Amino acid sequence: MPQKVGTPPSFISPGPIARVVNRLYGSLTRVGLSMPYSFLLSVPGRRTGEMRSVPVNLLQRNGKLFLVATRGNTQWARNTRASRKIFLTRGSLRMEFFVRLIPDSEKPAVLQSYLDRFKWMSWRFFPLAPNSPPAMFEPIAARYPVFELIRVPPEIHS
Repeated sequence: MPQKVGTPPSFISPGPIARVVNRLYGSLTRVGLSMPYSFLLSVPGRRTGEMRSVPVNLLQRNGKLFLVATRGNTQWARNTRASRKIFLTRGSLRMEFFVRLIPDSEKPAVLQSYLDRFKWMSWRFFPLAPNSPPAMFEPIAARYPVFELIRVPPEIHS
């Protein structure tokens, strides 16, 4: 059943092919063989505390870094919301970030930028065309968790 516009975030489950592709791309990212915007996101599970990892694409916009959960209220988005701290890795590069959950009112421009930047892979998760104006994203903003990343300086890593 399709979700109504403006309803709370849901989740679009990946199919078997998407899970295999994610595992493969995650393995390539882990050893550093991925695109410059791709990272392996690691976050502690909200119930177990065990680190969970998934490949993600990082959006750089107006000097800020953002993660967008295009599949909706994913496990990594729920864990990130609970933890408020994540790690991004690619090869030997490892960075720690605090996260700020973006309110729905601030999401339209970020969602538009994300869809425009990553349209080749994210078009199927949005009911809008790339290059749609930000106002078109307002009714659907609640569907997509969006996080701004704030770098933890290396000297205060825990």
